[in-house]
Amino acid sequence: MASQYNRWYHPYDINEQYKKRVAYFCMEYGIDQALKVYSGGLGFLAGSHMRSAYELRQNMIGIGMLWKYGYYDQERNEDQTMRPHFQQKFYSFLEDSGITVRVLVNEHPVLVKAMVLKPEIFGTVPMYFLTTDIPDNDHLARTITHRLYDPEPQARIAQSIVLGVGGAKVVEALGGAEIYHMNEGHALPLAFKLFEEYGKLDEVRKRLVFTTHTPEKAGNEQHDIFLLHRMSFFNGIPLDEVRELTGMHGQMFDHTLAALRLAKIANGVSQLHGEVARDMWYDNEGVCEIKAITNAQNFNFWADEELWQAMERDDNETLANRKEELKRQLFKEVANQAGKLFRPDVLTVVWARRFAAYKRADLLVRDIQRFVDFISNKEMPVQVIWAGKPYPFDFGAINVFNRLVKLSQQLDNVAVLTGYEIELSRKLKQGCDVWLNTPRRPREASGTSGMTAAMNGGVNVSVQDGWLPEYARNGENSFVLPVADVSKPNEAQDDEDYNNLMRMFEKEIVPVYYHNRERWCYIMKQSMRDVVPHFESNRMAHQYYEQLFNV
Repeated sequence: MASQYNRWYHPYDINEQYKKRVAYFCMEYGIDQALKVYSGGLGFLAGSHMRSAYELRQNMIGIGMLWKYGYYDQERNEDQTMRPHFQQKFYSFLEDSGITVRVLVNEHPVLVKAMVLKPEIFGTVPMYFLTTDIPDNDHLARTITHRLYDPEPQARIAQSIVLGVGGAKVVEALGGAEIYHMNEGHALPLAFKLFEEYGKLDEVRKRLVFTTHTPEKAGNEQHDIFLLHRMSFFNGIPLDEVRELTGMHGQMFDHTLAALRLAKIANGVSQLHGEVARDMWYDNEGVCEIKAITNAQNFNFWADEELWQAMERDDNETLANRKEELKRQLFKEVANQAGKLFRPDVLTVVWARRFAAYKRADLLVRDIQRFVDFISNKEMPVQVIWAGKPYPFDFGAINVFNRLVKLSQQLDNVAVLTGYEIELSRKLKQGCDVWLNTPRRPREASGTSGMTAAMNGGVNVSVQDGWLPEYARNGENSFVLPVADVSKPNEAQDDEDYNNLMRMFEKEIVPVYYHNRERWCYIMKQSMRDVVPHFESNRMAHQYYEQLFNV
């Protein structure tokens, strides 16, 4: 048993700037390839935050969920199309913290055990992962922590209760925190647990801060308030009082709006998203101030050291050689999965992230013939790689993935890879020449994959959304599409973005790569120089203390 970790403990001297005790709550964390408790960007962000909090010696702990089946393993059918596979995970490096707490789900007692991830394992602050999959619970209770983002609404509600109320009780057992940080609204029952404890909304507000990641109303979770009440989401607080506290007087309960009314302060995750969030929520009564703290990623974890040494010495030859070596490493994975031999001297474009409809994975193939002509130019060929996991029950997104697989089977220089997790993500970012980002603006709250690609000399080709307006200088450190007219229907916006994208590839990006290598090398180095320190997570972890926790 991890004896020191049954109380609030850090194996380092706390930095004076960051001495306030903070408990950080998130549904998913992307910390290491070995710990499969994440689905996408939210997890990658939280993982980098936990690493930077450790590097800065902050007085913080992380609270998460120990998903027995993870998100899912992305496997293939006989014809190479994808198949979600749910497989049990086991982790020898997690230890029993000695803390087990009890929560109510559907008025039914459920035991929640906290497993600890010690800081020295992966270089994070102490982290506590909650599980209900223990012998003392009945079968239904044990399934609560089986699947990240379970498709069944009642299971999702139960997961929120375990994270919020169970997590708060674990923090209490450790000795309590001064600030409780909800990264997204999944842990909202935490607010009602704090209300039960302190009895006053002001006392809850003193302690609660909130980060919102969703730039559109539809993406914010809503449930029937009576169902939530029946399932003990409000931690035993009478419904009339819940309505009074949250200002929710209808049948549907909006999780994000409730969080904004119960927290002392909140933030969006890029400067653009901060504006979008304020426009979206400020016309509601009683919401807290919404600041903007731009997302970032951890340099020490993601960046290739040899590339950086070459860039800092201004040694273009070594830089180009190292990039070629990283491309070769990526292409071994391509050969292994797709049976194709990609060439390191060919411009390589990567589109890799969560497969969600608004991210428009298939924008590049909107006109198949034009795409085929574009990649088949004998003088200036292009290789394209797609990777990413659709939500396992989003059949529209799975269909897009499978269509791309079918297309790739007809083209030697196109590959679609499965298993987009941390290690594949690292290979793709280190091995790409171009990191392609095509969300429908303004729906990408931040996006962080382009940051880690830039840390590895990948040149962002992107829509002006999320973090990009704070970073991108077109033709200098990246290539940026003109902003599409958002008053047009989606189809027309897609056409406009597609035509601008292809024009940019055909007239600017590909010719520069093949005919002006010095210029390409300059852009590549600028992409690296401009991403650090501003989009490095030590800056972000510092700002959370400065702008949210210490206020």
